[in-house]
Amino acid sequence: MINIQQVAQDTFWIGGSDRRLARFENLFPLPNGVSYNSYIVLDAKTLVFDTADISISDQYLENLRSALGDRPLDYLVILHMEPDHCSQIATVAAMYPDLTLVGNAKTFQMLNNFFPETASIRRQVVKEKDTLTTGAHTFRFVLAPMVHWPEAMFAYDETCGTLFSADAFGTFGAIENGIFADEYNFEKDFLDDARRYYANIVGKYGVQVQNVLKKAATLDIKAICPLHGPVWRENIAWFIDKYQKWSTCTPEDDGFVVIYGSLYGHTASAAEAFAAKLSRKSGKNVKVYDVSETHASNLIGEAWRVGKIVIFCPTYNNGIYLPVDALLHDMAALDLKNRKFAVAQNGTWAPSSGKQIVEKLSALKGATVLENMLTIKSALHASDEEMLDAFVDAVAEM
Repeated sequence: MINIQQVAQDTFWIGGSDRRLARFENLFPLPNGVSYNSYIVLDAKTLVFDTADISISDQYLENLRSALGDRPLDYLVILHMEPDHCSQIATVAAMYPDLTLVGNAKTFQMLNNFFPETASIRRQVVKEKDTLTTGAHTFRFVLAPMVHWPEAMFAYDETCGTLFSADAFGTFGAIENGIFADEYNFEKDFLDDARRYYANIVGKYGVQVQNVLKKAATLDIKAICPLHGPVWRENIAWFIDKYQKWSTCTPEDDGFVVIYGSLYGHTASAAEAFAAKLSRKSGKNVKVYDVSETHASNLIGEAWRVGKIVIFCPTYNNGIYLPVDALLHDMAALDLKNRKFAVAQNGTWAPSSGKQIVEKLSALKGATVLENMLTIKSALHASDEEMLDAFVDAVAEM
């Protein structure tokens, strides 16, 4: 069934949603699915921004054919060459062999890698601030290298103020009620997934995001059309502010996150008791997560949300419990910075995970690690309450 929705003057969404895919990039769980957005401009000349993932190719091509009707496709603009957006380029080029492919120099290097069969298709190479006019609409190109691939770029419609933002301003989650963010309770329905998407997909490239946000600040943006998730036409400044915070690793929340690993439940019990005391002592929101049950991408999203993180970890093979170690690796790889940490370690005969965790946390940019470490010998008991309270007091004052 054809599903086309207008998003701006002469501009229509022709994408689709996938609710069957279990993991994005075969890594990140998708309990709410994901959308793949493509946009078509029906002007004197016709233009499409990006294609879609192969998983929704039938829906996408049906939408494209219906939107064009008997008209040819004049331009296919490639904002991003990642396969979840470029998989249909060769198919579309075969359907409309007289079209012109539009991209930057790095775009076409990647296109040759993925689709050498498109070598004979007409190409137009664009640079920063170059424009393309389709009639009533003029599109200005904004290069966005490493947000989050080197060839990524935006396109700004100077006629109606629409920014086509590639993977920036995207989110996990299928589109259900409508195409626009204001048709949802975005904070409830999408914000956690938007943050998780940013932190895990784009988070490493905060400096590059800051660079492109400075460029965006010079534009009169009336709508943002990302390649995943809903389109923004209201409250745009609120979402841009989220990107400002996320790209500078500025916490959104003054609460705490407690992350624990536990083999047999003793470390879990200690973490839960600690969290209850911390909540009462600090008056702040405290969220608790089992590192073995909560996917690392969710924990990374939480690490971006708050500024204070407490890790409870047993000693395992004289080292760090493996899921905790993997999370620390992700924090470093994604360049988490400017966070305050506290550490509690457990060990029946030789607790040693804490020192190793502190070494890894201390290597993070701008990290502060509480000197007061809680050491548990197998399990906490009533006789340990004074020690636990002292740890709670120290963490509450971080």
